[in-house]
Amino acid sequence: MDLIKDAEAARSALTTMWTIRRFEEAVDDLFARGMMHGTMHLSIGQEAVPVGACAALSEGDYITSTHRGHGHCIARGARLDRMMAELLAKETGYCRGRGGSMHIADVATGNLGANGIVAGGVPIAAGAALAGKLRGEQRVALSFFGDGAVNEGAWHEGVNLAAVWDLPVVFICENNNYGMSMSVQRAFRVEHLAERAAGYGIPGVTVDGNDVPAVQETVHAAVERARAGGGPTFVEAVTYRWKGHSKSDKNLYRTREEIERWREQDPIARYTATLLEAGTLSATETEQCQADAREAVREAVRTANAAPDAAAAELTSAVYAD
Repeated sequence: MDLIKDAEAARSALTTMWTIRRFEEAVDDLFARGMMHGTMHLSIGQEAVPVGACAALSEGDYITSTHRGHGHCIARGARLDRMMAELLAKETGYCRGRGGSMHIADVATGNLGANGIVAGGVPIAAGAALAGKLRGEQRVALSFFGDGAVNEGAWHEGVNLAAVWDLPVVFICENNNYGMSMSVQRAFRVEHLAERAAGYGIPGVTVDGNDVPAVQETVHAAVERARAGGGPTFVEAVTYRWKGHSKSDKNLYRTREEIERWREQDPIARYTATLLEAGTLSATETEQCQADAREAVREAVRTANAAPDAAAAELTSAVYAD
């Protein structure tokens, strides 16, 4: 798949990037108006990573997500109305309104679930890859995680197990430069987190996480290597979140100037400019991608708001077996 020269693929990728951004902007607005409770972690500014990575996967492949996982779900094909319903604690949500923002799963699309535990999805992806290998399938598991996860014990154990057993899994780090408020420069002694791969005897690659075709090309190579029996790869996609870690984050650990510098590298604007320059899409077509995304999110909000609230009397129905 060529995300620069293939007009259909480019249109789909750009629309999906806009959909992720408009969905999260809508979520941000609903929260501010008191219509959404709990918390959420927005990935505005990081849209190129999930879109590029998921574009490299095939039907039947798995992903594991994170607490900052709306983009992963959307890029893998989740329904916007069921996602929005989940965040609004509606019965029609993916987890019947019980999971909220951090616990959306969609097994039908191979999404084994977002996870509130940092690095929690890494061993799950290794397990899914092991299951596929034992069954003789050609499925690949792709595990998303943030830079903060790379110092967690579950990350080391999951990656080591995958490396030792040559499991068909791709580990993709969304390095947005901060684990909560901790800068990667303070948390690591290596220049690139992908260097950690050497300790497990697997390839490590660093890619510009704001360049969606570059992400797709890099992850595609890792996926094909895994599918051919070559084992895991660690891909570090360097990007940046424009918003705080969560809704309670006051952003006291970084400057406005730093945020603005990264906003100037907006992955959607960069991709749009690339497509216009290549002549793949016209200005009218790129504008239509944005309009389609906006309308899809608006319809999801309308549908979710009209859905029945999750019933408190039914809370235990998914806890105990019949």
